[in-house]
Amino acid sequence: MLSQSVGYAVTALGYIASAGGKPVLVKEIAKAAELPAPYLAKLIHALGKRGIVNTQRGVGGGVTLARAATDISLIELCTALDDPVVVPTCMLGTAECSDERACPAHKFWTAQRAKVMEFLTNTSVADVAAFEARRRWKIEAFPITVQKRDAEAL
Repeated sequence: MLSQSVGYAVTALGYIASAGGKPVLVKEIAKAAELPAPYLAKLIHALGKRGIVNTQRGVGGGVTLARAATDISLIELCTALDDPVVVPTCMLGTAECSDERACPAHKFWTAQRAKVMEFLTNTSVADVAAFEARRRWKIEAFPITVQKRDAEAL
């Protein structure tokens, strides 16, 4: 499971991507994505330092993606925010677990970890933005029949 920080960043960048290059205010992102604005501001600052987003203060300012949404992978976000998923660890918590000194779960966990890393590498912010657009479209198209709990399952 990814950290809360990465989850918030993925959601925020998906929203920024859907703005089509128009600068978006952090408070607007936070409100639309239902994220805490002060924490999101810190994440945006960190992502700005890593060259993932551009920020501009003042009139007409806001946050934009530094590159195309298709060029920003989830693994890049995980690395930028020091998510534990990028650090190879033993599933059983063994201090040293490698091919030379493997734990009982090593073969299984190595295969599972490879699948997770492949997903994170091959999934981009554009994929998240497309998912969020479909989710929002369903909510806006069917406001009476789609309840909030149903929308979360989309």
